[in-house]
Amino acid sequence: MKIIIAPAKKMVVDPDTFGIDALPQYLAQTQEILDQLRQLDYPTAKALWHCSDKLARPNYQWLQELDLNRQLTPALLAFSGIQYQYMAPDLFTAPALAYVRDNLRILSGFYGILRPFDGVVPYRLEMQSKLQVAGAHNLYDFWGDRLYHALVTDSEPIINLASQEYAKTITPYLQHPEQLITVVFGSLVNGKLVTKATLAKMARGEMVRYLAEHNAQTAADVTAFDHPDWAFAPDRSTATSLVFIYQK
Repeated sequence: MKIIIAPAKKMVVDPDTFGIDALPQYLAQTQEILDQLRQLDYPTAKALWHCSDKLARPNYQWLQELDLNRQLTPALLAFSGIQYQYMAPDLFTAPALAYVRDNLRILSGFYGILRPFDGVVPYRLEMQSKLQVAGAHNLYDFWGDRLYHALVTDSEPIINLASQEYAKTITPYLQHPEQLITVVFGSLVNGKLVTKATLAKMARGEMVRYLAEHNAQTAADVTAFDHPDWAFAPDRSTATSLVFIYQK
């Protein structure tokens, strides 16, 4: 079983808590993206990032200085958004760390796909950013089917805990539709299932921790997610969509 999650905008540098296992497998392609980003003037970069001057200026300066091979942090610790805070990987047991090393993959606009202990540097680039690289119209075109083939080694199921923006790097290339099982965290609002972004990010992080701590191997193991705020809804679920409903 493989589990896919999205990255986070917020990143930290922490080369000390855990060591890295390797460099990202598509580092040459990341260098191509970096070279293209460095050709952007400041107004264009800021527009690409959709952020304020307060955020854009230090990111633009960092863009000129970063080295893909120095001051590396394991990807699992480098991202520090809500999902990763609730995952709390720095508190994982040794068996849980071994589990995510084998099963968890992080999708990234900059790095393509990351194993948890690949060494990375902070960056700012979303997968849906309209950046043209090496003749490709956008990052989806640039990465193509690489991420799918890096993810899949046989017919094992893929548990999708990523946002739609990142899952779209995988879905066009599925050879068997049932191969991808999306986990949906929703709230009932006037009888309709609504996904609230912050709650979903929190739940995805807690789900990864649960799967790692329980050595989950099947979709049935996912449905056993034991959390007081979430209940599995079998009547709303299908073979390719597992729905959990918020209980507060």
